[in-house]
Amino acid sequence: MNWMEKNAAMRRDLQALNGAAPDTLKGFGALSKAVKTGGALDLKTKEFVALGISVADRCEPCIGFHVEALISAGASREEIADVLSMAVQMGGGPSLMYAAKALACFDELSGATRPAD
Repeated sequence: MNWMEKNAAMRRDLQALNGAAPDTLKGFGALSKAVKTGGALDLKTKEFVALGISVADRCEPCIGFHVEALISAGASREEIADVLSMAVQMGGGPSLMYAAKALACFDELSGATRPAD
């Protein structure tokens, strides 16, 4: 399954969960909206933090969603790589593996061309 399909499948799963636990998802949605508006950091910076945590916590669906948000916010591949490097430093070997997944996600969803080996 590619990253677009993974994100679409996760959205379907979240819709099903919303049907089963609407108050929980409504509360989470309100929290998400609140942390993304205002404050000292811009949205792109906040999404970089979220991507780093996604890698360190090894949350593949989170990686897909936060990479999408970063593409919309204008993040470059170089910025993504810098954040992923920091996540690897904080999370060690397992984060290294998920950082590679996150960069592949960025390349696929943004249409970026991977550098030649």
